[in-house]
Amino acid sequence: MRNLTTRRSIRKYADKAVSEELLNRLLAEAERTPTMGNLQLYSVIVTRSEEMKTELAPAHFNQPMVCGAPVVLTFCADFRRTTLWAENRQAKPGYDNFLSFINASTDALLYCQTFCNLAEEEGLGTCFLGTTVYMPQMIIDTLQLPQLVFPVATITLGWPDEQPELSDRLPLRAIIHEETYHDYTPQAIDDCYAEKEALPANQHFVEINHKETLAQVFTDLRYTRRDNEAMSEGMIDALRRQGFLPTAKQD
Repeated sequence: MRNLTTRRSIRKYADKAVSEELLNRLLAEAERTPTMGNLQLYSVIVTRSEEMKTELAPAHFNQPMVCGAPVVLTFCADFRRTTLWAENRQAKPGYDNFLSFINASTDALLYCQTFCNLAEEEGLGTCFLGTTVYMPQMIIDTLQLPQLVFPVATITLGWPDEQPELSDRLPLRAIIHEETYHDYTPQAIDDCYAEKEALPANQHFVEINHKETLAQVFTDLRYTRRDNEAMSEGMIDALRRQGFLPTAKQD
């Protein structure tokens, strides 16, 4: 078993196929993941064709690993299957709401993480694409997702063709709160982020972006208020279209 402390995000893949047999075995093993009510509120879209990867790429800001990986997996919160099951068994489902989206998203993300762990134990490489929730409607349209199905995670999958440096992590004391949440004082923030901010790579990151602090790189360039608010509106609109939020009432 590979050690999680040495896992890396892989963005370059060898020209070697991931067999359908191996992929299906890992997906089946991952089904032992915890799930709400034993309902398995997720579906996975497997993308192998160059044509479909090319269609998906713009939704992921055309990151090269989308087309470069042998397989792209889109993990979806899926209450459609459960809803149709209920409707076909003389039951009345009530899952067209935000709470159901949260429950299905949790299921899908847990399943995705379990799959990633299993895949990496086999020697495969993965990269989690946070872009999935930036422009979900593009993914919905490309993958023809019906109502009550929503993309929440995407990974690229293949045999690694690189060995990148490990990315930094905050010390454990930065994330653990005993018994109740203890808010962060300025001194605690200094302590939590001192090592990250002192890394030469991060200091260089600040320099080349002409900023004073590493935090400014994130707030001013990478994850700005303007982008977050615009993409939030897009996500809310997509949730309405997919039936997880009520549509706006007409005056």
